[in-house]
Amino acid sequence: MHPAGYVTCLILAMTAAPCLAGPYAPAAGQPGTTAIAKNDATIVGWATGYQDYLIGANVDATWQTPSKALGPAVGDSFDIVGLGNGGQITLTFTQSITNGPGNDFAVFENGFSDTFLELGYVEVSSNGTDFFRFANDSLTASPVNAFGSVDPTNLDGLAGKYRQGFGTPFDLAALAGVSPLLDVGHIGYVRVLDIVGDGTYLDTSGNPIYDLYPTSGSGGFDLDAVAVIHAVPEPASVVMLAVGLLTALIARRRRRRSSIRPI
Repeated sequence: MHPAGYVTCLILAMTAAPCLAGPYAPAAGQPGTTAIAKNDATIVGWATGYQDYLIGANVDATWQTPSKALGPAVGDSFDIVGLGNGGQITLTFTQSITNGPGNDFAVFENGFSDTFLELGYVEVSSNGTDFFRFANDSLTASPVNAFGSVDPTNLDGLAGKYRQGFGTPFDLAALAGVSPLLDVGHIGYVRVLDIVGDGTYLDTSGNPIYDLYPTSGSGGFDLDAVAVIHAVPEPASVVMLAVGLLTALIARRRRRRSSIRPI
């Protein structure tokens, strides 16, 4: 949404009736949240490139700078690339994302409050051609206007679940084995697709997805960044690790030999 509307939206959000809690993780800062802070110590890298930026409707030229999605999340309302209604972008990485323990990457949007949420599907690819979407669920029961609110506890598997400065995490284990074309140990592409929040887009179960609609100016999903939590080690790092292990093994054998004294 255009920044000029933020103050009005904030006032309305603060005076709106509280949402009923759903079954999924709550907002950032609350017990049980899965939100990843932009300065979280588990982050080891960020998106370094982009391709296939397909601009949707209702996004001004001001917000059409895809390079703003590269590097670390800024966590404000302005340093973003707008996808527009129904738009999309694919992020690339110097080091591929790999499936490690727990979450493997996180997507950051710029919602200014815990309930001012614009949502997106997330897909990944190993080869840049075949993409596979994370399962998702939206339990928001009815349409939400441009000044309404979305309860994050009703959302799962959708980017944009958390306010600016906090990323929505994704675990590649959820896609393990879905296709021989996807290697969850080497993910080089993350695609974010805006969801038009009027109910025409569906979750994995076929239920309508509602979020703030209609929006304009920077309509649709506003991407801040994509963080890497588990990355494939660089070749140099692998070589250095092998050298270190070999050196340690040689030193150990020398110590054993020196400890054997002739009778």
